[in-house]
Amino acid sequence: MKILIVTDAWTPQINGVVRTLQMTVRELASLGHDVELLSPDLFRSIPCPGYAEIRLALASRRQVRRRMLASAPDALHIATEGPLGIHARAVARENDWPFTTAYHTRFPEYLRARLPIPLSVSYAFLRRFHDAGTATLAATPTIVDDLFAHGFAAPRVWSRGVDTVLFNPDGPREPRGDAPVFLHVGRIAVEKQVEEFLKLDLPGEKWVVGDGPERARLQAAYPQARWFGALQGEALARVFRSADVKVFTSVTDTFGLVLIEAMASGTPVAAFPVAGPIDVVGASAGGVLDTDLRRACLAALALPREGARAHAMGFSWTAATHQFVDALPLIVHAPVAGRLQHAAP
Repeated sequence: MKILIVTDAWTPQINGVVRTLQMTVRELASLGHDVELLSPDLFRSIPCPGYAEIRLALASRRQVRRRMLASAPDALHIATEGPLGIHARAVARENDWPFTTAYHTRFPEYLRARLPIPLSVSYAFLRRFHDAGTATLAATPTIVDDLFAHGFAAPRVWSRGVDTVLFNPDGPREPRGDAPVFLHVGRIAVEKQVEEFLKLDLPGEKWVVGDGPERARLQAAYPQARWFGALQGEALARVFRSADVKVFTSVTDTFGLVLIEAMASGTPVAAFPVAGPIDVVGASAGGVLDTDLRRACLAALALPREGARAHAMGFSWTAATHQFVDALPLIVHAPVAGRLQHAAP
């Protein structure tokens, strides 16, 4: 099957959306599917205001339409609600193509952290965008329930996985002392609440991996922390396995890939009991959830590393990709006025 994935988030961005799509594309190929991406690197782009690391494609509806029709996919997935996603949704509707969408980001909550926009306004936009598709794929049951509560028509679970070969407890480690190491990995932006970690009274060292618009301010305010910048691949795995606890401060993430990457590395996690951690960690041996993050950190410090690794082994990119494929409606090609028409799968 030829699958067209439209996304406003792609390399060189480093975030959970990009990582999810990269691993899904890899798994789809291994399952024998032909995958084509419609992403910002195919067009001229500009930095997102206030977030220069994110590029916004300067693509016209006509350009997107031309590429989509030339692709002639058997199935369409629109991954993001950005400029490309909005154009792709319109083109799909005008050609009567069915498609799925994905709810990767709690956008209303992210937006409210920056601007005084009511959640009701943002959710109304998102309902209109996503309900045009046949299903809205969300990473956890808690997020699916939340979308139902906000009036979305057809949310369903598309889980996540972890590369347990790359992220493992064995291998090279970062030089460190005997004191505990508490680690934060993720985008350094206001909605991630990284300062909640940095201001904690914890024994030992604090390590921070990632980049983003808040990094300069926070690094200047907390010079005693060890700042690594953005890391990927083995460099990231090395840091994960070197820490004692991975601290997750976000309360707006839909999943949190870094949670299972840390646990796969044998590093327990500490987080707030919110959507994402509730489903990914829960009451497992992989970590501790508590409204008091310091208390969660200290409790996670006492957990055996073997338990964290064992819990992470239950997450599979192959299983997640089967969920993705099972949700896709098919487009049946028909030469009607140069358009592709669809039939129910």
